[in-house]
Amino acid sequence: MDYQHIRTELADQILTITLNRPDRLNAFTLRMKDELVHAFGEADCNDDVRAVVVTGAGRAFCAGMEMQPEDGGQVFGYDDAEGMEPPLSKIRDSGGEVSLAIFRCRKPVIGAINGPAVGVGMTMTLPMDIRLVAANTKVGFVFTQRGLTPEACSSWFLPRVVGMQKAMEWVLSGDIFLSEEGVEAGLFHSAHDKESVLEAAQAMARKLIAKSSPVAVALAKQMLWRNPTFDHPKQAHVVESKMIYWSNMFWDGRDGFTAFLEKRDPVFDTPLHDVPKGFSFWPEPPLK
Repeated sequence: MDYQHIRTELADQILTITLNRPDRLNAFTLRMKDELVHAFGEADCNDDVRAVVVTGAGRAFCAGMEMQPEDGGQVFGYDDAEGMEPPLSKIRDSGGEVSLAIFRCRKPVIGAINGPAVGVGMTMTLPMDIRLVAANTKVGFVFTQRGLTPEACSSWFLPRVVGMQKAMEWVLSGDIFLSEEGVEAGLFHSAHDKESVLEAAQAMARKLIAKSSPVAVALAKQMLWRNPTFDHPKQAHVVESKMIYWSNMFWDGRDGFTAFLEKRDPVFDTPLHDVPKGFSFWPEPPLK
């Protein structure tokens, strides 16, 4: 795919995706959506990619939805939709498409939020596994102040990241707040000088992949996102029992303990594409 609104760079097994509309503060477009969905799909399938870092070009991360589309169409892309109940194919939330692509990506995804991030510029970061942010940066979930409701699957992710009470405060007020408040609430891992936030995110990526099995990381990431939604810990017990058996008998765990006892580095050589993407205990509902 010919990227126009993002750019990508792969170095040392870390794919850096940069939102690349600096003259528009990286405002989110439908083309950017398509490019991000494609980039995360490619990253998931590429064994040369061990982690993904997302940042913005220029002084902002993302100023939210582009309010002046280049093609003159409807801002949210609903030009062909009519009435209260158009088919979902005509009213898909573009931010949600990106969030689901990030959620499906089995590689660790780290946000390097280098400047202001509001609206979809914030909600698209919620499925990322770790978020680092520039100090004194303005962020916010501003939808209610525009007469809109949250999107990008944020009503599912945000309460899980920061708890219901803080999510309610930020979403219902629609207020802008500083990144330091986000760090305190757990929205961000840490705040850094603007010039160093990308470097810090890439260092975090290197830490996550330095000694870890790609397969174990991919499965553990899915377990931590999905298992807390179970109704009973027995369901988590079933998943964990099967995963540790499969990983020990068939995947990278085969050499993990042996290498430890032999005081050598383990050989993690299971291709990720040899491991199922879907499992019966994590059914994915259809879009309706």
